[in-house]
Amino acid sequence: MFRLLNGIIGFVMFLYPLAVYLGIQTLQPWKISAALLVILLVRLCLFPADKQWGRVLIGVGALYFLFAVWDNSALSLRLYPVVVNLCLFLLFAVSLAYPPPAIERLARLQHPNLSAQGVSYTRKVTYIWSAFFIVNASIAAGTALWANFFWWSLYNGCIAYLLIGLLMGIEYLVRIRMLPHEH
Repeated sequence: MFRLLNGIIGFVMFLYPLAVYLGIQTLQPWKISAALLVILLVRLCLFPADKQWGRVLIGVGALYFLFAVWDNSALSLRLYPVVVNLCLFLLFAVSLAYPPPAIERLARLQHPNLSAQGVSYTRKVTYIWSAFFIVNASIAAGTALWANFFWWSLYNGCIAYLLIGLLMGIEYLVRIRMLPHEH
């Protein structure tokens, strides 16, 4: 039951830009922020205790929404994707400084005996994801500051997800070619 509820909450947060786009038409920003704060606090309570980084990221999101409730501005709602991307950048960048890199950790879930070539490859992929998150944070900031709600919602609620999927697909095809025995 907890996993199902946690999955539903994750899906709701995935739809964040659409929820803000629709909600801002009729609700004050603090009300949307408060609802999202409650959702993240519930998710924090349901998140496994042994997944410290996940709990930290959810906690940062909750603190941000606490700020957004206080700020009560549409801009604070629009800057949340920037915060998420910067947190993901930090997660990946810190993993490069304190190995194993994030992508290697994920790869070892399927391949515990990752080859030296695989370790090198996953380090490079972690650099690529780090760069992606910085670029995505920059574009999200640009849409938050200078675009209207429609374009902000389109980029952060659709285009950014398509770019993530495209990067994942390209990485998978490259991995098959570079590491045929480890895909």
